[in-house]
Amino acid sequence: MSNGNLTIDLVQTEEEKTEFIAFQWEVYKDDPDWVPPLISEVMDMMDKQHHPFYEHAEVDFFIARRDGKPVGTIAAILNERHNDFQDEEVGFFGFFEVLDDREASDLLLETASNWVRERGMKAVRGPASFSTNEVIGLLVDGWNGPPVILMSYNPKYYVDFIEGAGFEKAKDLLAYLVDLRPFGPAGEYLPEKLQRVARRVQERGGFTVRKMQMKDFDNEVRRFKEIYNSAWSKNWGFIPLTDAEINHMAESLKQMVDPDLLVMAEKDGRPIGAMIPLPDLNQAFIRSYPHPKEPEWWTLLKTLWYWKVRGCVTTMRGFAGGVLEEYRGRGVEALLFMKMAQAACANYTHTEISWVLENNTMMRRTAEMLNGHVYRTYRVYEKSLE
Repeated sequence: MSNGNLTIDLVQTEEEKTEFIAFQWEVYKDDPDWVPPLISEVMDMMDKQHHPFYEHAEVDFFIARRDGKPVGTIAAILNERHNDFQDEEVGFFGFFEVLDDREASDLLLETASNWVRERGMKAVRGPASFSTNEVIGLLVDGWNGPPVILMSYNPKYYVDFIEGAGFEKAKDLLAYLVDLRPFGPAGEYLPEKLQRVARRVQERGGFTVRKMQMKDFDNEVRRFKEIYNSAWSKNWGFIPLTDAEINHMAESLKQMVDPDLLVMAEKDGRPIGAMIPLPDLNQAFIRSYPHPKEPEWWTLLKTLWYWKVRGCVTTMRGFAGGVLEEYRGRGVEALLFMKMAQAACANYTHTEISWVLENNTMMRRTAEMLNGHVYRTYRVYEKSLE
């Protein structure tokens, strides 16, 4: 598809922001597996005055138009904190959506690449909206249903478009699916190997696992931040969360967590590991179907009804977690997973453990101990600008 005059414009006004966000509904209008975002959440991410990401990053948003009609969107991102921490000179692209229009896709990717090059970067990477701490990666395998909460989704033709523009694989991120039903309502039939490892860790290591306390939410967030930033510090692409970012994220997630599932491991009273799973509210959102022309309060009311009244949320996602480096390889991950799974079995039928770096052997083994299997693969691409 290449008919008509193709242009690209920088998003500047509130009206253009609305147009940028609403374009997604055009791309996915016939896709039954797409889960629409809340307008307010995307607006929040685009708010350069208030979102904490912009304290250490520069972002511009662009719309491609053919004869004045939107046919694609993209963001160009320079994350100074990433480059300082990872000792790299890369920029990113994200918020990439496009109709089945290769010319428009090429122009969008070229625009983001040139933007990054003009700022002295040697490579461009993505898709990432905004970093490894948010939604990242292109779905390249596993179009087998709607995505779970805070995971990406895209048409298959995006793979061809991005690779055709000269981007190559930088890293694959894996999603494991675990069927909890065989484990019993209290997790009494969890795999013997997992239980054996967890018992040994608890007995010999002196580790304990407790539920996080919502009444002490702010302090629990602080404890989790210390674990998360330390545990992930040597992982590919990781950037430590700032205090403002962790507080912003915690505030947005507070209303969607299941307190029964939040677990923290301690050694002599010191927090050394944690797991924060999330109920897959996409199972409710795909039914309430957020839309630019519908008041968000009504969407949220419908979402709450599907979640709490209809009980449609049967999957959870192993969203975030980690173990301090000095305690890795001692089975603490297995202990946390066991405790989390035991709590989950009463109310959930499945869990997605995502995302897992393809070279994270320890986490992959733990997922496999739960009889998990890789059912979706997400890819981060990179292109040299030298």
